[in-house]
Amino acid sequence: MRGIDTQTKKIREQVFEEVARAAYSTGDVSHELEEIPYKITPSDVPLYRESIWRERAIASERVRLAMGLSLRPLDRPVHITEGFAESNISEKYYEPPLMQVIPSACDMCEDNKIEVSNMCHGCVAHPCMEVCPKEAISMVDGHAFIDQNKCIKCGKCIAICPYHAIIKRIRPCAEACGINAIESDEHGRAKINEEKCVSCGQCMASCPFGAIADKSQIFQMIRAIQHGDEVIAEIAPAFEGQFGTDVTPAQVIAALKDCGFKDVHEVALGADIGAVAEAHHYVKEVVNGDLPFLLTSCCPAWSMLAKKYFPDIIGSVSQELTPMVATARSIKKKHPDAKVVFIGPCAAKKLEASRRTVRSDVDFVITFEELNAIFKAKNIDFNNYDKGRLMHEATGAGRGYAVAGGVISAIEQCIEEYYPGTEVQTEHCEGLADCKKMLLLAKAGKKDGCMIEGMGCPGGCVAGVGTILPINKAKVAVAKTVKESSTKIPPQDLLEIELP
Repeated sequence: MRGIDTQTKKIREQVFEEVARAAYSTGDVSHELEEIPYKITPSDVPLYRESIWRERAIASERVRLAMGLSLRPLDRPVHITEGFAESNISEKYYEPPLMQVIPSACDMCEDNKIEVSNMCHGCVAHPCMEVCPKEAISMVDGHAFIDQNKCIKCGKCIAICPYHAIIKRIRPCAEACGINAIESDEHGRAKINEEKCVSCGQCMASCPFGAIADKSQIFQMIRAIQHGDEVIAEIAPAFEGQFGTDVTPAQVIAALKDCGFKDVHEVALGADIGAVAEAHHYVKEVVNGDLPFLLTSCCPAWSMLAKKYFPDIIGSVSQELTPMVATARSIKKKHPDAKVVFIGPCAAKKLEASRRTVRSDVDFVITFEELNAIFKAKNIDFNNYDKGRLMHEATGAGRGYAVAGGVISAIEQCIEEYYPGTEVQTEHCEGLADCKKMLLLAKAGKKDGCMIEGMGCPGGCVAGVGTILPINKAKVAVAKTVKESSTKIPPQDLLEIELP
């Protein structure tokens, strides 16, 4: 549903916009935060649910998540702004876990259930009955009926029905999760198993009720700007086209500076650094046989999947800095007192930035969706800015990281340039289900000698849950900027030039 202006998307945007507007205010803003649910549902006529009370209760939880706070408990009264004083700071802040299901918003969708739809013609052949191994299907009132107590969900009836009248109900969030981290609580509501979850956010993007949301740091980040801190943005290459197909990088930079950012840098620079490092790594350790294969590390959901589910192959996960961290360190080398904000398409980056080894490099993480809300809160009109590129820190290789296959392409180009004649074996996978299959094959020795790129989101970073633009249009925008880049690949000594 990304790229479509659904009602759930509009509600999220409105909450982020109002929270951002409150953050830019001076004095005590707790009253403004309390008013947001009433702005979402301004009258006594419900807009989305059966009652205004439920709508406002859900909006209240959205406000808390946008503030970085956890959901309120269900067994005792808690004020919407409880914990606000602790979060009203200019430091990175959110209470784990990152992803949460809002219980009052969940529709308790049925999951993993095979049933007969009204398309059934009650045909004479009734092949569904004949192929069922448990005799779970019978004819009731002239139509097929499935006894759920006998059904083993083998799917044979679905495959054989000539009218496609038998369907399998799958909870949308569960279907989107490639690692089966979505379960059910005692009431049938969706529940995220934190032991399995890698925070890719695909469940959040797929829920038609907007019942799953991630926590935000926009309030604290804006507070840092208001506090007078030197706040510098690093923006991921997937930003191309996100804020309007005609909006250029120069206009985005100008808008960011009007929002209070002191400067803006390309994360594609860090991607260039990573491409150089992993090109050397592959040739020196995989080609000579010291490592069986090398896994890229730029996607946090992919690398977390590898480390959490396949601890035996952790040694093959690249130890090079991710583009976000490499760029941040490059910035802090020149501006040691600055606060660095990563602006990108990814929810999992919020979790990466909270790791002990990263938290001193990246101070805040916000998504394009959240930044767009900030632009609206500040009444940004891109027509007021001159068009142009104004970004010349990175190469086409680094900018191509935004699309699935772009990481491998960049590394392969570097190897061909630095080590002519070297044979390179590559693989890439998209979506956690396919990523898991790839890791199983690698563990079994089926991918020896390979450089393997994994992307948690199908399509790559342009398909991240914090994006605005439809995926196909985002791919075109990135391809255009890669093609127009004046420098195609980085020099092989870039790592030594940029990092201390």
